[in-house]
Amino acid sequence: MRLRFLSIVFAASSLCGQATSPLQTTVEEIAAKHHGKVALFAENLTTHQTVAITPDNMVQTASVIKLSILYEALEQIRLGKIHFDDRITMSAGDRVPGSGILHLLDAPLGLTFKDVLTLMTMMSDNAGANLAMDHVGIANVNDRMAKLGLPNTYLYKKVFTPVAPGVVLPADQKKFGLGKTTAHEIAALMTKFVQCDLAEPGHPAQPGDADLCSTALKMLQVQFYRSAIPRYLDGAAGATGDSIANKTGSLDAVRNDVAAVSTKSGMIVLAVFTYENADRSWGAEQEGELTCAKLARAVVEAWSPAGLAAWPTVSVPNQRVH
Repeated sequence: MRLRFLSIVFAASSLCGQATSPLQTTVEEIAAKHHGKVALFAENLTTHQTVAITPDNMVQTASVIKLSILYEALEQIRLGKIHFDDRITMSAGDRVPGSGILHLLDAPLGLTFKDVLTLMTMMSDNAGANLAMDHVGIANVNDRMAKLGLPNTYLYKKVFTPVAPGVVLPADQKKFGLGKTTAHEIAALMTKFVQCDLAEPGHPAQPGDADLCSTALKMLQVQFYRSAIPRYLDGAAGATGDSIANKTGSLDAVRNDVAAVSTKSGMIVLAVFTYENADRSWGAEQEGELTCAKLARAVVEAWSPAGLAAWPTVSVPNQRVH
């Protein structure tokens, strides 16, 4: 096995005050055994312990970028620009291949915007994602990510759909495909769902924010694809059906997963990206998914030996000051 040199960035736990922790050593060892590249960022939102591997490297998102579409949808709904019950019609031309079920259904098909978001999030439905992009606007998604201080989280285009005539994509689109991000940034975005941080910096929360966040988190908690981060955690002590909210992204040489895990020691948010993978198969024992699962298990076991917990009630602070 050839030796892999990983550039490691680690924010030491304020509890131990050490430059390196046993967990850091463990995740480095897991990453070193992977036949490909790994990026990781994880944080215990209660203790603020963190562990990371190349967390600021820009990586291919695959379908993980759909989290940014979901977030923008919540923002526009809370502002009254769009609504969950908006009627969306899928035409035959809207059906695209890949993940999801809409491409298998007859068209035209009437849906609500909530239906579209649910399918995009729960089953990573590509046609659903495209319909959602049409409804919220790709430029609005990217503007929102920039406002949130996530400049490297970027959605390029609709899935399996040519860009409109005259539209020029950024030069790096060929490298990243559907979208790009970093482990650190996408973990920060997942944290916003968990903490129901929908208001723009300096603006107050609204009474309906908790309901919006609960709806979005439920879509993530019923995630259909559970062979990466949830693989070893679903049966952990105290695990319930809603203990994990996650969003996956997969390509031939890419396996990604971003999750919030409710544990008895607090909420843990983690983002794991495996890319340039030697294993490009699509079986149950795919190495990228196994690496994601091993890293997630190591983080949760280190920070919450007692196991998982039921998801807490979403609460919203009266005022957010950033």
